[in-house]
Amino acid sequence: DCISLGVGEPDFDTPWRISDTGIYAIRDGCTHYTPNRGLPELRETLSEYLHSTYNMNYHPDSEMIITMGVSQGLDLALRSIINPGDEVIIVEPCYVSYAANVDLLYGVPVIVPTYQKDNFQIDLDLLKKSITKKTKAILLNYPANPTGSVLEKKLLEDIAELSLQHNFMILSDELYSAITYGSEHFSICSIPEVKDRCIHLNGFSKSHAMTGWRLGFVCGPEYVTNIMLKIHQYTALCAPSIAQYAAVEALRHGDKDVHR
Repeated sequence: DCISLGVGEPDFDTPWRISDTGIYAIRDGCTHYTPNRGLPELRETLSEYLHSTYNMNYHPDSEMIITMGVSQGLDLALRSIINPGDEVIIVEPCYVSYAANVDLLYGVPVIVPTYQKDNFQIDLDLLKKSITKKTKAILLNYPANPTGSVLEKKLLEDIAELSLQHNFMILSDELYSAITYGSEHFSICSIPEVKDRCIHLNGFSKSHAMTGWRLGFVCGPEYVTNIMLKIHQYTALCAPSIAQYAAVEALRHGDKDVHR
């Protein structure tokens, strides 16, 4: 009777309209490499979706990369900004790989705990105390895995202000953004003043029950995504082509499935 809080695996199978598109992509021979950044059609559709849904503005040709899940997107982002000894603030409880990814780069994870009695909200005073001259970034995740906590707009605005004051980056893992209850999802990356220091991480695993398709995306300022692209093209080349074609269908006609 144990409940696993390790891996977020949706109870649903991938909707058939999306799976069928993947099957047809195989049948039609769409099984070749795509551009390193990802299919132009997917990036353009994704750019429109992010703007209409979350009021985020990212250029599909210069500020976006399609990745092999959010895990690879996070790895690319961290490898692009972290030098040995740099500190990354991580809010716990959190996804199991966050601190490990920082450790692999000889960075220093700085843990800020949250507690059930506070509905797992970030204590802003505690966060301020964790900031040092070595702080390179803060890694946010909301709705959070595994707690489900959602960060309020005011808190996100305060964190954005801190990033300006102390000159650190914001990595925002919003993979569960489509699974927000009781309020509308607000992205810290939609705050214009911090767009040039924000890296948005998201994907299709939770929203469209596509965990095994291994498809995510990372958005950020061009000066960062250009570095990510260099790492991506030499370590992975591109995300799976079949999953990318299926994702176009998911974005264009998958709203009913997401709501269900």
